[in-house]
Amino acid sequence: MEFISTLKGVFKAEVIANFLEKIQNWVITDLPVIVLMTIGIFIALRFINFFVERLKGVFLKNTYKQHSTAEAEESEKRINTLTNIIHGVIKIILVSTYLMMMLQRFGVDITPILTSAGIVGLAVGFGAKELVRDMISGFFILLENQVRTGDVAIINGTGGLVEKIELRTITMRDFSGVVHVFQNGKINTLANMTKDWSAMVFDIGVAYKEDVSQVMEIMREIGEELRNDTEFGPKILEPIEIFGLDKFADSALVIKARLKTKPIMQWEVGREYRKRLKVAFDEHNIEIPFPHTTVYWGEKTSPLELQINQARQEVTS
Repeated sequence: MEFISTLKGVFKAEVIANFLEKIQNWVITDLPVIVLMTIGIFIALRFINFFVERLKGVFLKNTYKQHSTAEAEESEKRINTLTNIIHGVIKIILVSTYLMMMLQRFGVDITPILTSAGIVGLAVGFGAKELVRDMISGFFILLENQVRTGDVAIINGTGGLVEKIELRTITMRDFSGVVHVFQNGKINTLANMTKDWSAMVFDIGVAYKEDVSQVMEIMREIGEELRNDTEFGPKILEPIEIFGLDKFADSALVIKARLKTKPIMQWEVGREYRKRLKVAFDEHNIEIPFPHTTVYWGEKTSPLELQINQARQEVTS
């Protein structure tokens, strides 16, 4: 019994010694490598951030040199979108590689993991048809430059400011602050309201008694006044277009016009134009109509005339 107890003690001491020796070897050989790898991945991620920002800066600098301000601002949106996606893809590759190397250092055989990942990826590829469709659609949206971050767009009938474009989804925030996320593969209609240039269309209604030519001249003068303004002038691309009398409405003559502006500036410029036009109409006594109702009693029966005649007879009598 004593021999067995002694043997067990020796065996335990040998196991502990082997375990401590392995830990010592791991601390000496693997731990420094793990620390260096961890420091390296942080440095690599910082370097990627720096590199992408510098690359973006170079592209933007060349763009502003070679193009006008309006064209350069449009190119800036696309550059921001593409560099953000490239940045995200590189980060995923670096972090995935780091994790695989860390598993190896901790003694985990990554060959079965890679094999399983390949099989699972193949199975997911067949099963996740929507994911593949979304990514392919997102790729072509970026390739064809259909929409960029910072654009105001209408997607599937919902309008708002595009905040983020990824290979799988587009994130948009509407005027009320609600965030909408659309799968790229399920986008049926996409209308970009701020690509290259924007425009505000005016349907100006005036009373039927007004001189249409005079009204159109006032509208043109206000357009030129706004275009020469130091604040709003740089936001307007072309002189106002007066298309003429567009419609005989129920209570108004409708004159259609259009003002081209830089992207996203059409609403600000349009509000200022309407305000100045209202002031000008008031100065020239141009009537902005409201619905009128005419009551017709008929030629032979006129209750109002009968009441007036009766009142006259009562006064004379």
